[in-house]
Amino acid sequence: MLWLKAFHVIAVIAWFAGLFYLPRLYVYHADAKDSISVERFIVMERRLFAIMTIGAAAAVGFGAAMLAAAPVYLAMGWLRAKLLLVLLVLTYHWFCYQFMQDFAKNRNTHTSKWYRGFNEVPSLLLIAIVLLAVLKPF
Repeated sequence: MLWLKAFHVIAVIAWFAGLFYLPRLYVYHADAKDSISVERFIVMERRLFAIMTIGAAAAVGFGAAMLAAAPVYLAMGWLRAKLLLVLLVLTYHWFCYQFMQDFAKNRNTHTSKWYRGFNEVPSLLLIAIVLLAVLKPF
């Protein structure tokens, strides 16, 4: 079980590294005007999204493996709350994909300022998830 937990934490770190950086790329992409910069951002965003999706799949996979190994944890309220927050992170990940597609097709409708706010969401979710996982308050 400890090996699963270790690999789960490693995967979460890889996933969140992407979730922190990809929206920051959107901030800069939204302000880019020249075609060279725009094309560079499209490539960077696509590659980063691929890496963070691998991290997401591994995090979910190792998390599911831990639950399969110890399903009794599903009865604990803190874990159910954590899983709800993980669903929100997955939703955020999906929105990142949608925004990446919009940029690639030159359909972005948000400002760099909007993306600055959007960029704060994973930090708040991560704080809540870590507090639940470490403190197990209920």
